[in-house]
Amino acid sequence: MDINVIVAGVGGQGSILASHIIAEAAINASANPTAQNVRVGETFGAAMRGGAVASHVRIGDVHGPLVAKGQADMILALEPLEGLRVGLEYIRRGGVAILNSETFPPVDVKIGAARYPSIDEIEDAFGQLGAKVTVLDATKLALEAGTAKAMNVVMLGAAFASGLLPFAEEIMIGAIRERVPAKFLDVNLKAFSLGKAAYGSARK
Repeated sequence: MDINVIVAGVGGQGSILASHIIAEAAINASANPTAQNVRVGETFGAAMRGGAVASHVRIGDVHGPLVAKGQADMILALEPLEGLRVGLEYIRRGGVAILNSETFPPVDVKIGAARYPSIDEIEDAFGQLGAKVTVLDATKLALEAGTAKAMNVVMLGAAFASGLLPFAEEIMIGAIRERVPAKFLDVNLKAFSLGKAAYGSARK
């Protein structure tokens, strides 16, 4: 079964690292790598730090790097409004949307030219798209783990707990170990565990 995931956020949040960890786990999980393709593609806004970033991960009998519109199985929104912007185009009905509740308002909101919707409004909009929505304070959980920079790995823990990613937990943890510098590994492993537990609690 093909799996299409988009990690959406703003520059500096670790969207690309999160997507590469998912991709590496998928590669490592395949008993026959030639039978399963893994593709990653990124799109960027005008600025690397603070600009929109969407990183596409495709697993299975896939070829192009970008998810087709209306075909995303999961939107992992490190920033909720950027997640919604991506979700409006890409999420399929019945797909999963996992949102970090901390906002990073864009420039037009900061100068008063636009209004940032509430988290409830963003959640409702995803619901109207037919998505199963979970909202987590992933930044708070990352701070509990030891650093706000581990927020993306908290979100990976939640993504894993959704049951959509086609590999075992030890494979995911192995990919985190390969991608995260050793001095930050313990913090990130705790962040992953906290995200996994928070998703499970939120979905009860």
